[in-house]
Amino acid sequence: MERNGSIVWSVIIPAYDEAERLPAYLREVVAFFEERGEPYEVIVVDDGSRDATPERVRELEAAHSRVRLIALPQNRGKGHAVRVGMVNARGAFRLFADADGATPIVELKRLLPALEAGADIVIGSRALADPAVSVQARVHRVWAGRVFNWLVARLGLEGIADSQCGFKCFRTAAAEHLFRAIRTDGYGFDVELLLLAQRRGYRIAEVAINWVDQPGSKVRVLADGPRMLWQILAARRALARGRSGR
Repeated sequence: MERNGSIVWSVIIPAYDEAERLPAYLREVVAFFEERGEPYEVIVVDDGSRDATPERVRELEAAHSRVRLIALPQNRGKGHAVRVGMVNARGAFRLFADADGATPIVELKRLLPALEAGADIVIGSRALADPAVSVQARVHRVWAGRVFNWLVARLGLEGIADSQCGFKCFRTAAAEHLFRAIRTDGYGFDVELLLLAQRRGYRIAEVAINWVDQPGSKVRVLADGPRMLWQILAARRALARGRSGR
């Protein structure tokens, strides 16, 4: 990767009531990039948390000049938080990662070959078979994920085994275009993002990664699953009418 003094890596971490889980992962991210020696920034977008998440991030921000907090006044959803982080980022490569640390930041190394080969977007996957990685998830989440991805494929997102993994990296041009165009605020934003990326001809690579289910997940399968499908249907209709993808 280039080392010309400008920011190479931006890491966007959306956070909602993550005072307990986020600090350890944030320190892990900072340590990883400090060791790499490439210019980087870490942007935490607090999505209107009700707990001490902003305070915990400000403590780390004071200790590490590369950490930046964007505090949103109210909770709008993960999609909105990621979008805000992406359009405010300055890195040549922009990764968003979940605050719970389910995907260790070191897994970025698995995405690098695809980026170096010219992919515009590289997404981590818990569904691709690879003997070199391990996915530890509760059974009901595994089956819910399989059903969801099967439904998503029927709705037009083809060739993607795991649309919802919260570990995706974008080149600047792809990030600038896609995140300014999508409209989904909730968890269904990943599918709108990938549908639009396929429509616009971006090169997408999917890579198996290590992932460990963390306690305290904000995603509720029964409550959020139907809502996500509704969001995806709305996004698909908007794409069909040409309201996205400009």
